[in-house]
Amino acid sequence: MHGLENVPQDKAVLFLPNHQNALLDVLLIAVDCARKPYFLTRSDVFKGKFLKAVFDFFQMIPIYRIRDGREALKNNQEVFDQCSQLLIDKEALLMFPEANHSLKRRVRPLSKGFTRIIFNAFDANQELDVHLVPIGMNYQNAISFPDHVALYFGNSIPARSSYDPKDIRSSVTNIKNKVETELQTLTTHIADEKRYGDIIRTLDAMNVDYLDPPAVHQQILQLSSSPRATNKKNQRGFFRRLVTVLFMLVNLPMVLIWKKILKPKVWEAEFMGTLRFAFALIAYPFYYGILFAGITFLLTAQIAVWTVIGLFLFNWGYVKWT
Repeated sequence: MHGLENVPQDKAVLFLPNHQNALLDVLLIAVDCARKPYFLTRSDVFKGKFLKAVFDFFQMIPIYRIRDGREALKNNQEVFDQCSQLLIDKEALLMFPEANHSLKRRVRPLSKGFTRIIFNAFDANQELDVHLVPIGMNYQNAISFPDHVALYFGNSIPARSSYDPKDIRSSVTNIKNKVETELQTLTTHIADEKRYGDIIRTLDAMNVDYLDPPAVHQQILQLSSSPRATNKKNQRGFFRRLVTVLFMLVNLPMVLIWKKILKPKVWEAEFMGTLRFAFALIAYPFYYGILFAGITFLLTAQIAVWTVIGLFLFNWGYVKWT
């Protein structure tokens, strides 16, 4: 995590991250952002009273899109008014300005939806200023396991300085450009769509550290006009392969359930990390419990306790350092 000092603690804040990895992006920011933000979430997940109650508890606010129907868009004004009051109360909001998710390592064109929320708040309170904090989400390999991620919090952008109520169109453009430019420095941004495939294959072959976007940007600048993949990628050492095999063996029931039953049902690659995290969070307590009960029955409770503790520490170390 980098740049957390850029997050204002006593002002209205709108977090604006790039969006790659579905719900996992939200969870990572919520844990690390040093605020307790409200989350603007697509409305189609708010189905049923139970789910709505759960999402309300986690401070999630529905936002309506054109795909939800033109009639549904009318509900957004109520949402904007709610967001305005939260900002006036110096709370923090989070929304994804790209308005969709993708594993491509580039910042996609930003929607103007977040500017409408800001301007609506300015109209409600002439003295209000809102600080925009772009966040770069950087995964080493979002669909692999174990994976690593780095969050880069960008410089706070005072939105009021770019707002002209007499020229809304220019205000929208100015704010979008500032946020987009900042995001492009906080995460890997491959601007050339035509050469995207060649560039990403070359970067992967060079084994670049995607957790360090400034260094990756330098690598991109140094690539030739016709990049070709090289064979510089480091091979995994014998010890690392051995540890991986050991991990697979001691977690074999969980590995089989994930790979044979659940993984094939993941409908989009962007949801791979989120669903794998949810599976581990729900299933592993049962796995440890069954393991404890089985060893206690066959041997002793003391051996069972130390076995479960040892397995937990081994799994934690594998995920953290592999």
